[in-house]
This record gives sequence, C-alpha cells and structure tokens, in this order.
Amino acid sequence: MSFLDYLISIDARTVLMARMMQRLGVDRQLKVVADHAAVTNRAVDRCRSCGHQDECSTWLDEHQQADNPPDYCRNRDLIARLQHAAGQR
Repeated sequence: MSFLDYLISIDARTVLMARMMQRLGVDRQLKVVADHAAVTNRAVDRCRSCGHQDECSTWLDEHQQADNPPDYCRNRDLIARLQHAAGQR
C-alpha cells in the first residue's frame, strides 16, 4: 500500500465516522462535549483502526435512521454516551 493509498483510506474512514455520528443523531452533541477535539480525535482513531470499512459503508447506505450503531462499531460506547447526554435515550 502506498502512502497515498493510506491517506485515502484514512479519509474514507473519517467520512464514515462522520456519517455514523450524523445517522445516529449525535454529531451536534459531539461538537459540544467537553474537550471535543480530543474526544473526536480518539473516535477517528478508533474508526481508522476498524476492519469493517466495507460493512460500515453498506450499513450506512441501508440505514437512513437508526437508534444504535452496528455491533462491530468501535465508537458504540461513545455514541451511547452522546445519546444519553443529548437526552435521546
């Protein structure tokens, strides 16, 4: 894998994370959480290290709305905390 391929894959996973946060309605909550830059960076790192990129993309395409992320989502706990903080649960 070339360095450019690596960068493209990182970008794709960052987009997937953003789509997941939007789909689950926590994207706004993520922006206002204390130390949001660090929280977001850790979430992006978890997404980048996930081996389910294709499955995630398909899941996002098939779910216009959802209450919970797929079981394999490495940001599942974060999403649950953000939903709770937003009063969505």
